[in-house]
Amino acid sequence: MPPSPTQEIHGGTGRITVSSHGLKAVFSELSAAYPLKLLSPRAFENRVAIVYLLSYGGGLVSGDQVDLRVHVTGEAKLVLLSQGSTKIFKTRPGRRLATVNGEQIKPGTPSRQVISFTVSQDGALFLLPDPVTCFRDASYHQIQTFHIARGASVAILDWVTSGRKSLGEEWVFSQYYSVNEIFLDGVRVAKDVMLLEDNAIPTASGTRRTLAQRLAPYACYAMLFLIGPQLQTTIDHLTKEYESISVMKTRAPEHLIWSLSPLVTGQGSGVVGAVVRVAGKEPESVKRWFSSALAPIAEHIGLEDVHMK
Repeated sequence: MPPSPTQEIHGGTGRITVSSHGLKAVFSELSAAYPLKLLSPRAFENRVAIVYLLSYGGGLVSGDQVDLRVHVTGEAKLVLLSQGSTKIFKTRPGRRLATVNGEQIKPGTPSRQVISFTVSQDGALFLLPDPVTCFRDASYHQIQTFHIARGASVAILDWVTSGRKSLGEEWVFSQYYSVNEIFLDGVRVAKDVMLLEDNAIPTASGTRRTLAQRLAPYACYAMLFLIGPQLQTTIDHLTKEYESISVMKTRAPEHLIWSLSPLVTGQGSGVVGAVVRVAGKEPESVKRWFSSALAPIAEHIGLEDVHMK
């Protein structure tokens, strides 16, 4: 039966709805339209479903728009991954089939990805993609909104690299804009916004500092939100490790630095989770750190190494 007009999937849109039936995680909806592609391999743990978020051509270009809606119900556990970094290609005028309904793309139009998540009580979401890598002159906007019921669990990883260092591209993209907004039982508990723009900013001395100079010496920045009972073991592990870190000053920046902060509601409900921030001189070192830090999650969802290839 062909879809009704209200069910039609437009370019760049996707839908994921997963619920638990007995010991299985079952998709009632798994659909996507170009340039978005969704692949779901077999999962071997009870109530776990895995979906890879992909794009045709290996990345997004100027004017590409992705609108994804994700619903996790019952006791299902949804793991969202990617195959390699999300590449944002150089902005350029032109046309790309099915991305913007055939309309002419204006120069400098950013690639845009908007994802809305809903996780019901006892459900779990593990959003653990590889980092975003913006090429020279690329522009990318990512807006993610999470509506979480009390008793649900979420792990949200959001990170970006400096670009293609092997080609001499370090923080030379046009713009990177990322928003993560989290609601717990209708109350906003977090809103994190990162805006990186390649415009020189004058200093007090009159000199102008480029984006690369402002972000040096690090080539990868990451943020991880951990909320809910299924993440408590990971939170406790990282909290204990962070408390043991020495606060002694060093003369040179460390190869990798990280911090952990409690996430509170501000409504008298106390601590509901944790926020981890990481910066590394090499993306690979950050990947290795997450591979170790997220080991309890990997065991929980039946993956040997979460997503670190």
